[in-house]
Amino acid sequence: MQITHQADYAIRTMVYLASQDPNQRIATSQIAKDYKIPPSFLTKIVSQLAIAGLLRTSRGARGGVSLARPPEEISILDVLEAIDGPVLMNECVSDSCVCPFKATCKIHRFWCETKDQLVARLGGETLAQLAAKEEVPA
Repeated sequence: MQITHQADYAIRTMVYLASQDPNQRIATSQIAKDYKIPPSFLTKIVSQLAIAGLLRTSRGARGGVSLARPPEEISILDVLEAIDGPVLMNECVSDSCVCPFKATCKIHRFWCETKDQLVARLGGETLAQLAAKEEVPA
């Protein structure tokens, strides 16, 4: 299992913004440069995060992006779901699954429990917590 580049870039962008002054707007061109994200790709990501209510955007010479809520109130799960939709380990854990073996499947419960654990972990980590961690050299 691997998250998309888009979700990875979204998380990096949001953690970066969480480490900035909350009253400061950051130019997307600066974020793209610092994180080596194609600018047009970052524009799409920023748009999705703004639609989800996680970012505020403003245009113009003093424009840029900032968090729409305090970083303590935004989880990694919030960011992932804004970009990639709900976390699913396997299609059988979705409500719309029509698997004929769902009622008797020995693996179904495992996938549901695993998904619940992952969602709890992602939902329990905030941007503020990640922004406060020390950087680890690559």
